[in-house]
Amino acid sequence: MARKNKQESFDALGGFEAETPAQEGRLARAAMWIVGVVGVLAAAYVGTAYYIQDKVATGTTVMGSDIGGLDASAAVAKLSKDLDPQVTEPVEIVADDRSAEIEPAESGLGVNYEATVQGLTGFSLDPTRIWPHIVGAGPVEPVLDVDRTALTRTLTDLAPSMEVEPTDGVIDLSSGAPQITDAIDGVTLDIQASVDQLTAAWPYEVDEPVELVTTSLEPFISNQDIEDAMEAYVRPLLAGPIRLSVQESSHEVTTEEMAMASALVPTEQGTLELEIDGTEIRERIVEESPELGNPGANAHFVFEEGRPVVVPSEPGLGLEAEAVSQAVRDAALSATRAESVSLTEMEPDFTTEDAEALGIVEVVSEFKTPYPYDPTRTLNLRAGQSKINGILVKPGETFSLLDTLKPISAANGYHDSGVVEGGVATTALGGGLSQISTNTYNAAYFAGMDIIEHKPHSRWFSRYPEGRESTVWDPSVDMKFTNNTPYGVLLQAWVQDDGVVTRAWSTKYFEVESYTSPRRNFTSPTVIYSDSPRCTPERGGQSGFTVDVTRVRKLDGEEFDRTTNTWTYAPWNQVVCGPRPTDPPPETAAAPAEPEPPADGGAEDGGEGSGEG
Repeated sequence: MARKNKQESFDALGGFEAETPAQEGRLARAAMWIVGVVGVLAAAYVGTAYYIQDKVATGTTVMGSDIGGLDASAAVAKLSKDLDPQVTEPVEIVADDRSAEIEPAESGLGVNYEATVQGLTGFSLDPTRIWPHIVGAGPVEPVLDVDRTALTRTLTDLAPSMEVEPTDGVIDLSSGAPQITDAIDGVTLDIQASVDQLTAAWPYEVDEPVELVTTSLEPFISNQDIEDAMEAYVRPLLAGPIRLSVQESSHEVTTEEMAMASALVPTEQGTLELEIDGTEIRERIVEESPELGNPGANAHFVFEEGRPVVVPSEPGLGLEAEAVSQAVRDAALSATRAESVSLTEMEPDFTTEDAEALGIVEVVSEFKTPYPYDPTRTLNLRAGQSKINGILVKPGETFSLLDTLKPISAANGYHDSGVVEGGVATTALGGGLSQISTNTYNAAYFAGMDIIEHKPHSRWFSRYPEGRESTVWDPSVDMKFTNNTPYGVLLQAWVQDDGVVTRAWSTKYFEVESYTSPRRNFTSPTVIYSDSPRCTPERGGQSGFTVDVTRVRKLDGEEFDRTTNTWTYAPWNQVVCGPRPTDPPPETAAAPAEPEPPADGGAEDGGEGSGEG
């Protein structure tokens, strides 16, 4: 009966025999032990995690810096001390055969020490964080701070010094034979790919220069373009001399002449085109056959009944450089290597239309001065005025009196007449030409011209306006003015019985006003002695003085400019020809006072130790 009950118990427990009370006690005690052990271990685990939360695992290194066992702040300080020299060291970069250095900190490359240490400390129950504290850690990657924008800016700034422009191919014929410069590819930086390259290499792989990423730039004119031009142009051009026929004359042109007149010029399509400048070849042909064509005639001005009239230009018939250029090209590229060139009608340099456009329609200034009775001096005046008469000064041009009058020679119509040289009256070729200088100066002055150069006489002559006159002496003293108006200026100059007259014809542009100050700073004359064989005695007596002359130019009613010239005249000293006496008589020169004009006829001078006419 008992067996049956036991079996029923087994069945009731699903096939297992029911535990006895003793067995149940042992199981309970075992479970308690397991729970206790687990609790102790858990407490120990948590306690360990808490204990090590402020410590870096033993054996931890960052880029070779051992920070194991240090707390966070100490680890950051040690990383800064150990790694700063390494991560701030300039990085050498190379592109092709060019190199440069960049500063990491300025280029957006840095190590974040705090973030690096933050990942190694702090409370955590993660076994992967705790286990290294038990068995020891190893190398740890630093947390990098990379500013791609700053790095891109650095490389962009460096790019011009790192890149190489492509070299175009060149065929140079200027020496008379082809000199070829080969085309060479250029190099340009791929900025973004180079940024990737640098960020991948830094800070570990920078002991050697970092190779940046580059791409090739093809030249505009390639070596194939050079070969194509050689085949199409250069070889045919230089295959041998050519022959050009102009009317009845025939002229050989050598390969050297053709080469020196030719150039291979790049086109927009990236090819080379042959250009020929036939100017020098044309000049040689004209020199060999001067009878070819006729030069024509420029327009010019003459005076009829006292007024300027345009003499029309005439076209010429001549050999144009462009026609020669085309003929050289055609002959060189033809089988016969010969070509004829026709003469063409050629416009002169200065046409009738050019002359009429200058606006020479009215007298804009006129100046007249009396001249003393001196037949020889008058011959000089007539010779000089004839050279000025008809001179055209175009807008922007500068007139030079010396260039117009020269050479001052007997063959050019000049004679010896009175001058003053070194303060002593004497004679010289062209004496009296200073009167022409004064006339021309005043004509330009009142026409509103820019006065570039002039010099008053060293002593005043009553036939000239004080302070507003000019001398001339070859080669040291000139009178120059520039035409600063939009119109031409035509000078008309002649000598008449009662004076020397100079006019300026143009279109009125400036209104000119002139003011002369009262005289001041009078100086007394003295007596000088001269042993010169060319000495001419003078009675002297006129005091020297200083004077100001102001010119005001107005344009469209408004003041354009105002200029003042100040000049000091020396006194007219008494000149005694001969040695200074041992006991000279007392001087009888007048005391300083406003001078009376001397009689006309005194010799003119330029002062400063030079003579003047």
